[in-house]
Amino acid sequence: MWSRQTSLKDICRIVNGLLKTALGPPPGSSTTLSPVQDITFRHESVKCLVSIVKVMGTWMDQQLSMGESLLPKSAENEASADSHSNANGDEGATVDHDFHPDLMSESSDASTLEQRRAYKIELQKGISLFNRKPAKGIEFLISSKKVGSSPGEIAFFLRNTAGLNATMIGDYLGEREELPMKVMHAYVDSFDFKGMGFGEAIRFFLRGFRLPGEAQKIDRIMEKFAERFCKCDPNSFSSADTAYVLAYSVIMLNTDAHNSMVKEKMTKADFIRNNRGIDDGKDLPVEYLGVLYDHIVKNEIKMSSDSIAPQSRQANSLNKLLGLDGILNLVSWKQTEEKAVGANGLLIKHIQEQFTSKSGKSESAYHAVTDVAILRFMVEASWGPMLAAFSVTLDQSDDRLATAECLRGFRYAVHVTAVMGMQTQRDAFVTSMAKFTNLHCAADMKQKNVDAVKAIIAIAIEDGNHLQDAWEHILTCLSRIEHLQLLGEGAPSDATYLATSNAESEEKKALGFPNLKKKGALQNPVVMAVVRGGSYDSSTIGPNALALVTQEQITNFIANLNLLDQIGSFQLNHVYAHSQRLNSEAIVAFVKALCKVSMSELQSPTDPRVFSLTKLVEIAHYNMNRIRLVWSRMWSILSDFFVSVGLSENLSVAIFVMDSLRQLSMKFLEREELANYNFQNEFLRPFVIVIQKSSSAEIRELIVRCISQMVLSRVSNVKSGWKSVFKVFTTAAADERKNIVLLAFETMEKIVREYFSYITETETTTFTHCVKCLITFTNSRFTSDVSLNAIAFLRFCALKLADGGLIWNEKSRLSGSSTPVTDDSIKSFTDADENISYWVPLLTGLSKVTSDPRSTIRKSSLEVLFDILKDHGHLFSRTFWIGVFSSVIYPIFNSTWGKNDMLSKDEHDSLSALSPHSEGVPWDAETSALAAQSLVDIFVRFFNVIRSQLSSVVSLLAGFIRNPVQGPTVAGVAALLRLADELGGSFSEDEWREIFMALKEAASLTLSSFMKILRTIDDIPDEDVLSDQDISNDDDLDEDDLQTMSYVVSRTKGHIAVQLQVVQVVTDLYRIHQESLTASHIRVLLEILSSSASHAGELNSDIVLQKKVRRACSILELSEPPMLHFENDSYQNYLDVLRDLLTCNPQLSDELNVESQLVEVCMKILEIYLRCTMSLAIECEKTKRTTNCILPMGAASKEEAAARSPLVVSALKVMSGLKRESLKRQAASLFPLLVDLVRSEHSSGQVPEVLRTMFRVCIGPIIGE
Repeated sequence: MWSRQTSLKDICRIVNGLLKTALGPPPGSSTTLSPVQDITFRHESVKCLVSIVKVMGTWMDQQLSMGESLLPKSAENEASADSHSNANGDEGATVDHDFHPDLMSESSDASTLEQRRAYKIELQKGISLFNRKPAKGIEFLISSKKVGSSPGEIAFFLRNTAGLNATMIGDYLGEREELPMKVMHAYVDSFDFKGMGFGEAIRFFLRGFRLPGEAQKIDRIMEKFAERFCKCDPNSFSSADTAYVLAYSVIMLNTDAHNSMVKEKMTKADFIRNNRGIDDGKDLPVEYLGVLYDHIVKNEIKMSSDSIAPQSRQANSLNKLLGLDGILNLVSWKQTEEKAVGANGLLIKHIQEQFTSKSGKSESAYHAVTDVAILRFMVEASWGPMLAAFSVTLDQSDDRLATAECLRGFRYAVHVTAVMGMQTQRDAFVTSMAKFTNLHCAADMKQKNVDAVKAIIAIAIEDGNHLQDAWEHILTCLSRIEHLQLLGEGAPSDATYLATSNAESEEKKALGFPNLKKKGALQNPVVMAVVRGGSYDSSTIGPNALALVTQEQITNFIANLNLLDQIGSFQLNHVYAHSQRLNSEAIVAFVKALCKVSMSELQSPTDPRVFSLTKLVEIAHYNMNRIRLVWSRMWSILSDFFVSVGLSENLSVAIFVMDSLRQLSMKFLEREELANYNFQNEFLRPFVIVIQKSSSAEIRELIVRCISQMVLSRVSNVKSGWKSVFKVFTTAAADERKNIVLLAFETMEKIVREYFSYITETETTTFTHCVKCLITFTNSRFTSDVSLNAIAFLRFCALKLADGGLIWNEKSRLSGSSTPVTDDSIKSFTDADENISYWVPLLTGLSKVTSDPRSTIRKSSLEVLFDILKDHGHLFSRTFWIGVFSSVIYPIFNSTWGKNDMLSKDEHDSLSALSPHSEGVPWDAETSALAAQSLVDIFVRFFNVIRSQLSSVVSLLAGFIRNPVQGPTVAGVAALLRLADELGGSFSEDEWREIFMALKEAASLTLSSFMKILRTIDDIPDEDVLSDQDISNDDDLDEDDLQTMSYVVSRTKGHIAVQLQVVQVVTDLYRIHQESLTASHIRVLLEILSSSASHAGELNSDIVLQKKVRRACSILELSEPPMLHFENDSYQNYLDVLRDLLTCNPQLSDELNVESQLVEVCMKILEIYLRCTMSLAIECEKTKRTTNCILPMGAASKEEAAARSPLVVSALKVMSGLKRESLKRQAASLFPLLVDLVRSEHSSGQVPEVLRTMFRVCIGPIIGE
């Protein structure tokens, strides 16, 4: 472009003059021109303005194309020269002999030399062929056996053989065919980036080849590079997506910093801003990005061969040779700004100074301008008058030539302003054109409006890459055109198919829209709204009004619709199909604008439409093959759109959009996803969000069906998408609708049974998501079958995890990234294998299910949990077992203790702190027995590993024993006895002591708790303080007192049962394991028996308590607590143990003074018996009354005496068995009791008989002495 020294003021003067001419003389002014001359003069002025803006655009295009063509030509020449050299000479084609060590043979045999020469010639032929056609070259080298056929061998050849054209290597690695793809994977996998920073790694990677110029090829190579880098350094980023995006950003930075064509360099702040949120939504450290920026800017990424190239060549063509400049055309992270392209204010100032310095030479001097930045200032000075001239002429004139010229001016102006990045000016021209289409008021349309529509479509095709936000106006026009065409054809509106009810839908379909072009028009509200028209910015085509339009208006509207026949569906669809040719920045803007237009269509309260929604699905299909980086940006917009519409209150619209999302997902799942990527998960996330937030059961069911169909039909392609799949099913498992739960579980069952190997093929965390989903299904409240099957699947998952059947586990072992745990060397999972994290959710999940209110589910979960621990516990280290007990096993038993007031507050709080469970449901006897026995099974099997947990296990079993419910108590006794029976020989002295101390604590806790309960009845009067009238009217007693007594009676029975169980288990432990017990153990054992017997005696001696209990049981018709049985059993067991100790272990008896304890117990038993048989005599003695005879016992006393007789007989026999010296020492205190026994009345003949024998054999000889 040749520019004369002209100021912006001059340009303004010229353009404004043409504007005034185009607008004609002002109203009221006179002119010498005839009307024809005036019109001609106006049209010529418009033509001048059009020519000006056209020349601007032509020159701009030429300058931009020249700038782009300079480097590619030199790069092509250099590549051609390299190729020519390689094809015609040996220079640069030397083969790396390390690749073929056989060529280094020292043999001097002529035939060997000839073979080596022939080998080298043939190899050179293959290299030359590769440098022209890489695929043909590889095929030749494989067929001639110069290269192996495996991808690894080919990759080794490409990386280590000299003479190969680096450009051709890059092109071959980027191919999508199966063999090149495998070779590319092997090539990238041959690099070891361990210990390298990201910048160093990508620099090392790009040394051996040039990136191809095609976007898809670059995408495949960089995608694999990102995966490899993350595998070598798994702690570098959250996922491979981060490395993938950062790789592109680094290459862009390298191009920007070292390409002389780029005038405005990317700053460090720009680089950091462009990489925000790329690490799974989080920012990478600013310091990290800053160091990376400095490293790239100061040290350009180069190929190895380029480092010795001339300096001038490096400066101008390096990035083109590497193919890095193409990245700027693929992805542009910089936002379009309203500033000069490739220049700044200093450049403009420099140009102006040149004009000033040369202005004195000649008034007609012209200066060559090559930078398009100068054009911006010209456009800024002239765009306003141009817009006014074009708009006024187009609005006022119906002349076809004049309007056509104005539309041409609009197109040229949009082109210039769009390419120059002048957003305000571009949007002004586009908006004006969109309004001139008159589609918002179709009844007033003319031919020039249809021509404006055609111009809009042409702009969309020609300048789509630069429209940005202006796309919304264009797509709105296309939407309105389609709507008018449907009305003209008489097709039903979309609202017909989006009806809320079937009856309404059928009614609308029957009515339909008439074919307006053939039959006239009905007074249809939608048609009337269109005919009536509205403003351009209205969300719908016309406002809703009740007034009807006239037939004349309808006729004009129909006539105008015929004009739209000039625009076929092909032209409309071409705009959407052409979207696949838009660059990366443009397609993102296109999708954003189309989402806005579609949202406006769908939100119409009277006439919702899905035209733009269907086009969204179409353009997603068209652009499915774009590089993943661009797709991610597109999907971030589409995802929000689908979620927003999927949660719409209009059910039909939501269903339609979810089905559209399903279609897209099915298409996308056809693409293979590499390991460590997360895009499938992002793609399916809208399903997760909608099913979690939607209140519509129909939508939730549809999502489950969509996911089921996609997974089962594309199961082999699902990788990171499993996360979203399991999240959907997890949400469905907790749904309130039974059919949704069953539908989700049906698919889940099929996945686990038939496709389990696919679940963890690439993603290790997917196993955890699967387990969590199954755990949620176990809590299903609709049917037990679902819960039971889910529990069974958890057993299957544990088997796979333990056996190493997970694919990712096998791969990790093959690569040596983890150390397997064996029976011979059990190592800590936390130290040797990260797989520990996959056992935790499985075990803790099953642990929580044990508190399920359904008995069958509790039992099944308990059984499966303990089976897993028994079958696979050998894999667990001691550290992990401690975690299992604290987080899995202990919380299970918290459900049985949760409401047990016999448990101390401190202990209850400590156990609750360990428990992840909510308040549990009390277990029945069968469940308690299963849990207790399973716990013992685990402890016995892995005793050597978990021995440190003995005290806690015994405390758990003691908790069972002290439970007031009979079932857990019996289960605890049986489990504790089995534990002692299995491991008694292995217990140390301290461990035995822990067992007995736990039992002692259990008995003590129940005793203190029970005494608190008894104090609640202190205020209830007994029979002695009631009058005869009160006694006879038992039914009139206070209701609260009766309830309190009922509770006390119930707890007394439970308390007695617990005490008896403690006595029984202590006695059994002594009998079975007495040889293993020491004096300290026996001392604790005797303390337990003594405490229990004393407590039983106190209960029976409390006459007031017995009367209150007896009276309450009579009123409430309850059975009385077995207090007498409790006392007899306690003393009998205590007596038996003491006698056995005295008889079988004299040494230990002497140490513990057993004999004195035995005599004391016997005398206590006799005193209790005498209190029963001689109650009247004792009472008289207390009141100092004299009796001449002993009255016979009452019925109650006889019954009690009969019950106590066996215990008295045992006590007398024990006393008779004492040595004479021992008996003589006790004679003074014993003889009065024996005399009283002689005087007493007995209910059983055994007592007198044993007493007679004792006097004759034992007492008589002592007296005789």
